[in-house]
Amino acid sequence: MALSWRAVALVLLGLAPVLQWPSMTTVRWWVLGCLVIMALDLLLAPSPQKLEWSRSADQQVRLGESATSTLTVTNPTRRRMRGQVRDAWVPSAGVSGGRHRLDVPGGERRRMSTRLLPTRRGDRRTDRVTVRVWGPLGIAARQRSVRVPGSVRALPPFHSRKHLPSRLAQLRQLDGRSAVRTRGQGTEFDSLRDYVEGDDVRSIDWRATARRQHVVVRTWQPERDRRVILVLDTSRTSAARIDDQPRLDAAMDASLLLAALASRAGDRIDLIAGDRRVRGRVTPNTDRKALLHQLVSTMAPIEPVLVEADWTMLAGKVTGVTRRRALVVLLTALEPAAVEEGLIPVLPALTAHHRVVIASVADPELGRMREDLSTLESVYDAAAAERTVSLRQRTADALERMGVHVIEADPEQLPPQLADHYLALKAQGLL
Repeated sequence: MALSWRAVALVLLGLAPVLQWPSMTTVRWWVLGCLVIMALDLLLAPSPQKLEWSRSADQQVRLGESATSTLTVTNPTRRRMRGQVRDAWVPSAGVSGGRHRLDVPGGERRRMSTRLLPTRRGDRRTDRVTVRVWGPLGIAARQRSVRVPGSVRALPPFHSRKHLPSRLAQLRQLDGRSAVRTRGQGTEFDSLRDYVEGDDVRSIDWRATARRQHVVVRTWQPERDRRVILVLDTSRTSAARIDDQPRLDAAMDASLLLAALASRAGDRIDLIAGDRRVRGRVTPNTDRKALLHQLVSTMAPIEPVLVEADWTMLAGKVTGVTRRRALVVLLTALEPAAVEEGLIPVLPALTAHHRVVIASVADPELGRMREDLSTLESVYDAAAAERTVSLRQRTADALERMGVHVIEADPEQLPPQLADHYLALKAQGLL
């Protein structure tokens, strides 16, 4: 039940008779009369339980973009229903215009649109739809809350997309230089051509030369259809906030850029996201154009979990993907304790069969703390930051000695640096 401003006005109208006949009897009779009118208006109000509700299909939008959820209400009765509707969502859905006027004649339906602007990545779900139907006098109303399931999935924003055109241009240059086709480790045979001065004599194909009666050399091209395995750490270290966003979101951004670049280069992309269990998995398919959509759709609902990563399990998943040599990119925090206790023991098994790269999101705040020596408190903070950086560097050096390449950069620089390292491996024929 709900009362409108008219109920207050009705009670205040009783001031006139009370002032004319000032007594408790007058007050009682007037209050009783008001209660009777309110009860009668409430009884005559149509029941909101008879309304039928439905919602438009769930949507997917990139974080920072808006979406619209359409609520449809059907009045199967003969009576006209007037009132208000509140379409409630979780706060992070960014609801705008969630309150609607209800006016549905009998046997008709109406649509109400709610604008959403999600402020967090993942599935943003509805709460309840509350409907209030007024009586004929507009004094009292019947109210009911119902659940009309719905959600909007906010996909990772992929800010590093801006770096993709320049890296694709470098990739095309790399393919263009392969017309010279030098012989080297990790390259694939492409075709035969006539020998020209300056060609490496080791590229001469003697059998083809004997058949054609002139010198013929083999040409080579960078290997394609290689395997790139992205391992996304979703354990407690990924929950730390870097520049007002979780470290996990920055790692996702870097993995999306590398995946988009590697797929254009003809390589096959695998994604394994997990901590103590796998939270998301993407395997290669024949439709490379759908890869990026598949990746962002898989990443969107993944949230950090406050547990330690089980690197033995994750390494086992990587080993189960392929027996051929692949590029394994571990997107995890370079936290000395977590790396030394969980990751380092399993790295020898990975480096024996794969080329391993660790990509870690650095916190720019550490650099700012190291430079600020303005106060005594700042000096202590700078000393703590210096020690943290020193420990991280020691861990990185230990990983490098094990044959693991370490890339640590802030959220803005990590995606392009990881993509540049991939292109360097391609250029050197190491992938």
